[in-house]
Amino acid sequence: MRQNEGRRAVQDVHWLSGTRLAALLALAATLAATLLWTGGVAAVGNDPNLQPILDATGTFQTYTTNGSIDTTNPFFQVLGTNGRTCATCHDRHDGWTITPTGVQARFNATGGLDPLFRPNDGANSPNADVSTVRARRAAYSMLLTKGLIRITLSPPQGAEFAVAAVDDPYNYGAPDHLSLFRRPLPATNLPFLSAVMWDGRETLQQITNANPQALQTDLMHQAMDATLGHAQAAITPSARQLQQIVSFETGLFTAQRSDNAAGQLHAQGASAGALNLSNQPFYIGINDPLGLNPTGTPFTPDAMTLYDAWASLKSSTANPSTASRQSVARGEAIFDRKPISITGVGGLNDVLGQPVIVGTCTTCHDTPNVGNHSVAAPLNIGTADYPARPGLDEQGLPVYTLRCTATGALVHTTDPGRAMVTGKCADIGKVKGPILRALVARAPYFHNGSATTLDDVVTFYDNRFNIGFTPQEKADLVAFLRSL
Repeated sequence: MRQNEGRRAVQDVHWLSGTRLAALLALAATLAATLLWTGGVAAVGNDPNLQPILDATGTFQTYTTNGSIDTTNPFFQVLGTNGRTCATCHDRHDGWTITPTGVQARFNATGGLDPLFRPNDGANSPNADVSTVRARRAAYSMLLTKGLIRITLSPPQGAEFAVAAVDDPYNYGAPDHLSLFRRPLPATNLPFLSAVMWDGRETLQQITNANPQALQTDLMHQAMDATLGHAQAAITPSARQLQQIVSFETGLFTAQRSDNAAGQLHAQGASAGALNLSNQPFYIGINDPLGLNPTGTPFTPDAMTLYDAWASLKSSTANPSTASRQSVARGEAIFDRKPISITGVGGLNDVLGQPVIVGTCTTCHDTPNVGNHSVAAPLNIGTADYPARPGLDEQGLPVYTLRCTATGALVHTTDPGRAMVTGKCADIGKVKGPILRALVARAPYFHNGSATTLDDVVTFYDNRFNIGFTPQEKADLVAFLRSL
């Protein structure tokens, strides 16, 4: 034991040393990590379209309408003071976000000195000790285990609630500044957005069909805030830099390409993959279930049609992928058509005055072949409730007790969500539904990473709404989700 402690002490001395040797070692480690998470190829110049990238169950790919992935774009440039770029938290090899596996690889390669590991928002507290490798491993535990970035938000003036109690294991959160942990949303598939950020706080101009520039404006503001905040920039990025970043991002489309069991996901008439996704029609309100489709076209629960052709496949011993493709098709049918008694969803049941709404997965995931809300509709399905609902792991998250001033009701939550923007009690716990494509590449799931796997996601919904999935239905639904 003493020998191990001695080794760690020597290691810590090396990392803290101000000698040239230590600097060279740190630089070498950073370069090694760069090669590790870029597949062994330094990110310089233009990378070809549709490169397959390995994930847990197959491969995914990105198609860009810009022709190639230009890694000289400001998206990949250091515009702040702490060494970060947009790509630091939006790594294309992790589905344009970050994952615990990728985060851990960076930590191990650099001793926690990669630009991702910065106390301002990467550590559990900005005051955490990061002086040694061991200290950094503890300080960045939420980032390392769940891929969570910490943000600090204050209740808005005139809020309908007060923060009655704070239970922050990292001793940072307080009634006037809540410490919240959230997954970085993918910087891809953005043309399908109806709101920017989990809580919509960067939707400064409502995204509408009549104002197509609104999304561009919102994304530029988000890029500016991220550069000033996450990258700790001393100078605001230029309008040209922000426009270049947004033009780069809005050209990206990412989806699963192949599955280890089902094979190529565009075979035998299927229409999955990033190229097909880039051609998917979309407008605000498309297939909305509450009558907000501006064309007046009625809602259809059959929002997912990628694998319709696989539903009619015949069992074949000659093609080992057939059984798996049939499972994916069954999962798509479950997603579209399995009845769900939707209850207790803030932003839906209460707004409509209906205690029970009989719907399907696509009642909320209505955008065709994309899976998010086609209109801005933040909902509270209970992913921030405390205690955590069955199937979710909220270990390590601060807990806040909010008192609604009008009623005196107390709400225990790990994240007030949309309420931190609007100040409304009715918005506590509400977040937007994310785009569902390329799910496998970016586990864990939900805004707080509380579902480790897609199996956990399905288990949560099954318990939350008493759906009653059979084991086969669960397996089929997971097969479909991992093929998006």
